Amino acid sequence: MDELELELKKLIIEALNLEDLEPEEIESSERLFVEGLGLDSIDALELGMEIQKKYGIKINSETENIKTHFASVANLAKFISSEKEG
Repeated sequence: MDELELELKKLIIEALNLEDLEPEEIESSERLFVEGLGLDSIDALELGMEIQKKYGIKINSETENIKTHFASVANLAKFISSEKEG
């Protein structure tokens, strides 16, 4: 498992208080919102704030790609990697 993806899974569990879930139970390609993990818009805000704090990147919720970036752990990892490089 990719190190950043594992970090993100742990971050999701901690930030959103999903104590009954283990990082290994979250598939990297699994959808995070509605179906899949079942997160909602409040979870998205909390997760976005934690990602900004931890990785020091700006997340613009007005960006048209934001839903794609937050669709899965794999997409989030790609987004964070590209933001850190750029």
